[in-house]
Amino acid sequence: MADPPQAAEAGPRQNEKQKNKIDESELLTVPDGWKEPAFTREDNPKGLLEESSFATLFPKYREAYLKECWPLVQKALSEHFVNATLDLIEGSMTVTTTKKTFDPYAIIRARDLIKLLARSVPFEQAVRILQDDVACDIIKIGSLVRKRDTFIKRRGRLLGPKGSTLKALELLTNCYIMVQGNTVSALGPFSGLKEVRKVVLDTMKNIHPIYNIKTLMIKRELSKDPELRSQSWERFLPKFKRKNLKKRKEPKKKNTKKEYTPFPPPQPESQIDKELASGEYFLKERQKKRKQVEEIKAKQADAIKKRQEERNKAFIPPKEKPVVKTKKASTEKKIDIEAIKEKVKNAKKKKLGALPVEEVKLKMAADEKKKKKKK
Repeated sequence: MADPPQAAEAGPRQNEKQKNKIDESELLTVPDGWKEPAFTREDNPKGLLEESSFATLFPKYREAYLKECWPLVQKALSEHFVNATLDLIEGSMTVTTTKKTFDPYAIIRARDLIKLLARSVPFEQAVRILQDDVACDIIKIGSLVRKRDTFIKRRGRLLGPKGSTLKALELLTNCYIMVQGNTVSALGPFSGLKEVRKVVLDTMKNIHPIYNIKTLMIKRELSKDPELRSQSWERFLPKFKRKNLKKRKEPKKKNTKKEYTPFPPPQPESQIDKELASGEYFLKERQKKRKQVEEIKAKQADAIKKRQEERNKAFIPPKEKPVVKTKKASTEKKIDIEAIKEKVKNAKKKKLGALPVEEVKLKMAADEKKKKKKK
């Protein structure tokens, strides 16, 4: 059994370890709405030791727009003590630090600014790169697809009908996205840029962006629940499987390879060997000729027989189909027996060829009138 003083020492050590664990977990969590303080001159009072500069080329069609907005670019960079020059002859933009520059990362932001301006991003959006919580990402998509037609089709799929897919992606990631030529420029928070890059690369790999948009929508709803933030979200996220996998069509004629044998194939028999096997080799020339003539006559007889059979086919009458007797439908009619009895009674009363009783009376009356007139 352990001594009582040792057990007492072990108790406080365990309590200290538990407290340290709790403190570490609290340090890992970032409170909502927290922002890193801005970098000021007090953080770097002596400034920079060396002058840094970056330059980038821009296409000809951007010259007119850059010429208009360049004073605004110079004004925005002058706040960070960075100089900007536009060379229209060479078609380049250059940014350089000055003696007053105190922020070492300002030149990197200025470099990203001129890159975005060269990639057709408007100045109103590109200026946001000078903020601390905004970053940019230029994704090259030109070399991801071999065929030009499929590249245009997939790039259009990323935009969607009337830009609806791109707008949905912007709302879910809180990023500004610009699709221009062979590049996709994105501007926004770091977490959003990561999602944008994944969606763009998946779209170029023939995965429709709607699948990624659905997962982003589910993640957005799950992040609102404070209980689910520390849990795994795999059970909530959808798992899509490819359904349009087409099996390779099997060829009608399959070329099966024969088993390899080091020995050569057997030599075919010559004509003399065949004659020796059948015994023709030992026959005389007359006998050989007679045999050949008999074979020719037999072939001719077979041909004549076949030809005669084909001619006789025209005189063979075709087989007639057997006549199928149609069964007469039995029509059953109800016989009125009483009506037949009445007809028979009336027929018995009348004599054959005799007039009815009423007509006889009328004739007799007419004869009597004639006799009276004569008298």
